[in-house]
Amino acid sequence: MSNRFILNETSYHGAGAIQEIVTEVKSRGLQKALIVTDADLVKFGVVKKVTDLLDAAGLPYEIFDHVKANPSVEVVKAGVDAFKAAGSDYMIAIGGGSPQDTSKAIGIIINNPEYADVVSLEGTAPTKNRSVPVIAVATTAGTAAETTINYVITDEAKRRKFVCVDPHDIPVVAVVDPEMMSTMPKGLTAATGMDALTHAIEGYTTLGAWELADTLNLKAIEIIARSLRKAVENDPEGRTDMALGQYMTGMAFSNVGLGVVHGMAHPLSAFYDTPHGVANAVLLPYVMEFNAPCTGEKFREIARAMGVKGVDDMSQEEYRRAAVDAVRQLSIDVGIPQTLREIGVKEEDLDTLSDAAMADVCTGGNPRPCTKELVYEVYKTAFGK
Repeated sequence: MSNRFILNETSYHGAGAIQEIVTEVKSRGLQKALIVTDADLVKFGVVKKVTDLLDAAGLPYEIFDHVKANPSVEVVKAGVDAFKAAGSDYMIAIGGGSPQDTSKAIGIIINNPEYADVVSLEGTAPTKNRSVPVIAVATTAGTAAETTINYVITDEAKRRKFVCVDPHDIPVVAVVDPEMMSTMPKGLTAATGMDALTHAIEGYTTLGAWELADTLNLKAIEIIARSLRKAVENDPEGRTDMALGQYMTGMAFSNVGLGVVHGMAHPLSAFYDTPHGVANAVLLPYVMEFNAPCTGEKFREIARAMGVKGVDDMSQEEYRRAAVDAVRQLSIDVGIPQTLREIGVKEEDLDTLSDAAMADVCTGGNPRPCTKELVYEVYKTAFGK
């Protein structure tokens, strides 16, 4: 049996990393960019940090800023049309997971026109050609979409999210510049940071986990645990560390898979437009409790990475509880709601949500086998009293 690991061709990290975009565009002979982003990032001057560099270098571009949270089938179609109309040959995706995922879908469809309907790319579609080149510029420290081979699109007509997994979609260049993240408000910083922690914990415990990914995920848990509180307060060191931690787990989970936290979170976004990071953050401790019996000694290492002292002197039950408690306390400290009731989930929808979670591609990687009835019980517990 072999284990595959796919990464960006090149990534840049640290303050000022966006300066390298011009170098990459010129060295690759790229001609005209379509900048894929959202209107708020244009409004608040985040995109201008990149376009100023392009303008100074005389590099042409057009902006597609119609991306929204939980990007839809319709947004992807509009993006494909915009790419063609602009006469572009590459994209610069600026934003969190939504612009990154949108650019991946656009890039795959442009070079694989037989998949013009993005719904046909659900799962692991056998595309033949690599995406058009994408330079992915992260503005959040959470999704790590700049380094993954996955993207998630919302089918609004059917009220569902679907996951596409395709090695051909990975951006050729990732730019992880903490200065591009400094304008994130506290709530978004907290939610995306807990999203990154969810990636690391699920990636470490998923059925596909192995040593190379484990090394990255455990270190990511350690970095996130010590840095997220500071990042929420906009501490520069915390921002820098979170940018690295989320990227490290992105490298790992992209190659080994996730679990039922994501399987259950995706329907929440499709039904209620819940931000993905918030959905994951609320569910994570409850799913950890559910999974604990099927995780061997891994929760001991999670607890250790979370900063819990004395784990080697604890019983298995104790260190499993300590790991869950440490994750829940971090979530509380950064202001994450603690129940599904608090984020607007309706109890009468739990049965339908359970069906959707069981159909999600991430659920199959969960360390504890899932049934609809078990998933319903986790939703019910997380709903709160």
